[in-house]
This record gives sequence, structure tokens and C-alpha cells, in this order.
Amino acid sequence: MKKVLIVDDSEIIRQQLSRALSEAGLTVVEATDGVDGLEKVGEHDDIALLILDINMPRMNGLDMLDALKRNPRTASVPVLVLTTEAQNSMVARAKQAGAKAWLIKPVKMDLFVNVVQRFAA
Repeated sequence: MKKVLIVDDSEIIRQQLSRALSEAGLTVVEATDGVDGLEKVGEHDDIALLILDINMPRMNGLDMLDALKRNPRTASVPVLVLTTEAQNSMVARAKQAGAKAWLIKPVKMDLFVNVVQRFAA
């Protein structure tokens, strides 16, 4: 079973995403912010995809993405950004840092699950 890490400071969002992905047959790990997310990445060496929010306390999603891409062990793990942000400069920065896709909240769960399954393959 593929394992996905969801990094979002909203517990409700994490629960909704986790439920949808679990129902689709994926294993889900949750983190509350970028610092927690990096810790979870260190604890789980079999993560197939990371889903990052941008605006979070302690460490935002873009800073976490930069840290992931600097680490040879995590540099090749695909990253999907799921956020309320739609600024072109932010999207460009995330894609330059290696994000594979950028989805805007709120997202339709069927679309979200399809995108996750494609990138976690």
C-alpha cells in the first residue's frame, strides 16, 4: 500500500484528506506543520508522496519543500501543494523547488484523490 504524508495545520483538512485517501486504499501519515512534517519524513522512509499546505506556523510549506529537496534521501519524493494561495510567484517558486502539482482549496475530493493516485504511483 502506498504511503502519503499530509502536512497541514488544519486538523479538519487533514481529517478530510486522510479519510478520502484511506478510502482509496492509501496509507496516510499526518503532520501539523513543516517541522513536524520533516520529523515524520525521518520516521517513515517509504513515503510515496507528500501533500503540503503553504501557510503553516513554525515552518511553512515552501521552506519544508526546500529542505526536502536539499536532502538526497527525500529529493525524489513527489510533492503536491494543496493551499488557498494562488499567487503566480508562489506557484513558480514551488514548482522551481520541485513541486509536481498545485491545487487550490477547497478541492473536489474525487479530483484530489485522482491527482494523488497519479503522483503516488
